[in-house]
Amino acid sequence: MPYSSKTFQSNLEALKARIQRSCEASGRSMDQVKLMAVTKRFSLEVAASAVENGLAVLGENRVQEGVEKIRQADFKARWELIGHLQSNKAQLAAQYFDCIQSVDSVKLAKRLDRFAGEAGKQLPVLLQVNTGKDPGKFGFSVDETEAAVNVILGLPSLLIEGLMTIAPLPPTVESATTAFNDLRTLRDHLVDKTGHPLPELSMGMSFDLESAIQAGSTCIRVGSALFGERPV
Repeated sequence: MPYSSKTFQSNLEALKARIQRSCEASGRSMDQVKLMAVTKRFSLEVAASAVENGLAVLGENRVQEGVEKIRQADFKARWELIGHLQSNKAQLAAQYFDCIQSVDSVKLAKRLDRFAGEAGKQLPVLLQVNTGKDPGKFGFSVDETEAAVNVILGLPSLLIEGLMTIAPLPPTVESATTAFNDLRTLRDHLVDKTGHPLPELSMGMSFDLESAIQAGSTCIRVGSALFGERPV
């Protein structure tokens, strides 16, 4: 069904209940897991409704669509890019987004660092890791991630906040659980610029959020399960 305020409210409460049950089963606090509203292809009014209902983190998959919304928004939110970022759009992304979750190469990181520096900002990023070894997904392999982190830590205008992954296709609970646990294991061996463990693990969507929370996710990314069917 297309977006409706009533359906959104119902979906939001159902998702919060699932997150709460999963956190309780995992011995975690709900405060440790943020719910990102993925607003790809939804209108700015839909994004505003999410913010009005306490979802202050919005995820966009496409740079130009996201930037258009950011420019027009008359409300405050944290806008994060979660879709694949082409290098020729790195300048625009670095200028407008509050965080890039989909850094999948050292080359891209260096471009973002350059443009963030030119914009006078320190840009938070997450490194996308293809822990599910899905040939259709972007991301660092597990084996190359530590070396990439060490290089990117030396870039003055980027701040590595954590890691991101997407469960492989076809979607199964088993494959998602393995991918999420592998990301947490990898994260636990890495540190940030201050020598502390990377705080963020962005993993899990509507289908597999229980597995993600069990594995330590700090960010669940949900779109159509909140807002209904995406516009074409």
